[in-house]
Amino acid sequence: MSEDPNRATAAAILPLVGGAGNVTSVAHCMTRLRLGIRDRSLVHGEALGALPAVLGVVEDDTYQIVLGPGTVARVTPELERLVEQARSHPEPAPQPAPATPAAAPGAATASATTAEQLADRGAALKARQKARNATPGKLFLRRIANIFVPLIPALIGCGIIAGLNGLLTNLGRLPAVVPALAALASGFMSLIAVFVGHNTAKEFGGTPVLGGAVAAVIVFPGVTHITAFGRHLSPGQGGVLGALAAALLAVQVEKKCRAVVPAALDVLVTPTVTVLVTGLVTVFGLMYVAGEVSTALGTLATWLLAHGGAVAGFLLGGLFLPLVMLGLHQALIPIHATLIQQQGYTVLLPILAMAGAGQVGAALALYLRLPRNRSLRTTIRSALPAGLLGVGEPLIYGVSLPLGRPFLTACLGGACGGGFIGLFNQLGDTVGSTAIGPSGWALFPLVKGGQGLATTVVVYALGLAVGYVTGFLATFFFGLGTQQRAELNAAPDSEAGAGPRSAARPATAPPVPLTPP
Repeated sequence: MSEDPNRATAAAILPLVGGAGNVTSVAHCMTRLRLGIRDRSLVHGEALGALPAVLGVVEDDTYQIVLGPGTVARVTPELERLVEQARSHPEPAPQPAPATPAAAPGAATASATTAEQLADRGAALKARQKARNATPGKLFLRRIANIFVPLIPALIGCGIIAGLNGLLTNLGRLPAVVPALAALASGFMSLIAVFVGHNTAKEFGGTPVLGGAVAAVIVFPGVTHITAFGRHLSPGQGGVLGALAAALLAVQVEKKCRAVVPAALDVLVTPTVTVLVTGLVTVFGLMYVAGEVSTALGTLATWLLAHGGAVAGFLLGGLFLPLVMLGLHQALIPIHATLIQQQGYTVLLPILAMAGAGQVGAALALYLRLPRNRSLRTTIRSALPAGLLGVGEPLIYGVSLPLGRPFLTACLGGACGGGFIGLFNQLGDTVGSTAIGPSGWALFPLVKGGQGLATTVVVYALGLAVGYVTGFLATFFFGLGTQQRAELNAAPDSEAGAGPRSAARPATAPPVPLTPP
């Protein structure tokens, strides 16, 4: 009987990250295995990138191994089991990762610019951008993103169930099942504030259940009897923004209590004061304020696309990748969650997903323009399937960004795709997503809009096509200068530079479009 491929992948990864003793935590998001690493000098990054299942590695606050949707959820528990097993037995001390050996004469230099050299440029760009992004504001946004990333699987699952429920309702099929599907799809969203409060407290150093407790008052039906600012409150008022603010306040109250309350009384006094003080501030202030902010955000997003249309979509689709580079895209995650809670879908995500379409089109153009650069063509060929599914690291940081101008032409493709979606939003054919996380083709099961499902799917598909075609044409004709193309096509790559896994390494880079992370 053959070995489980997921367990085999986990078994291959573990020694390359320094063994179980070097792993302090194991978690995963939509596409990445996230590892806490004690000593990063023990990690063999290039060997990890060469594993067949690995799409790339990302060095951030955690060490992230890009495995792609679905695969990461299966490999993570296998790795956790292997770590636990290894810790129960002594293991030899791991050795530091060896320095990258110098290329043999005539190998890496066979062409003037190979995929490996572009990977080095991408890594250098990543290091510089990481240093620039390490500001207090951007680190705070990253922590905010960490609150919502664990919620993405539930958002996706409930979103797809909601779509199925809508389809059955429109078709008039299985009427007995429709109410059950509606309950399954809506149950999580009705309590999402509690999960946000729990994760917020956990991320910022408080007691998670206390964060969930103070956020729970937001969705409690009994708040209808409470009057704040001259109005009766309503369950869910303030939504995820209110829950976020309440839990942040709870963390501060809890920490101050623990600093002054005697240890013997801590278990009684600290939780009580935390829930009481934060709860009263929430019901008499935060719910109203956060509710007004949430309503304003929903109104602004609707107005922007209803009146800005193609222009708004063009700017959003074209500027998204630069926002990722600056670390500012994480500020959009609470906005997406707020729109989903208010309207049932976020109108922003399908537009932002067009940035990935521009990258795919640009990569295809480079593939055709560089017939003699075998290593770069291998990188593109290996990374395209992931790119089509919305996993953009290999294409962005291994291909377009290190080359410079192709990154800009890819952004132009994303802008045109976003403009197309924005135009249809203005015309009344709203295109939204019932969950955050996926993009590219993986977003199809989650699309929802103001018209029928078929219309919404067609508009989104045409938007992708516009992004692909524009990114391709712009890159094919303007993405490479004459001298740059000559250098990249200088000579056929050697066999050493054209191996099948030369595509894996370029993904050593920061996160990209909403594969939240």
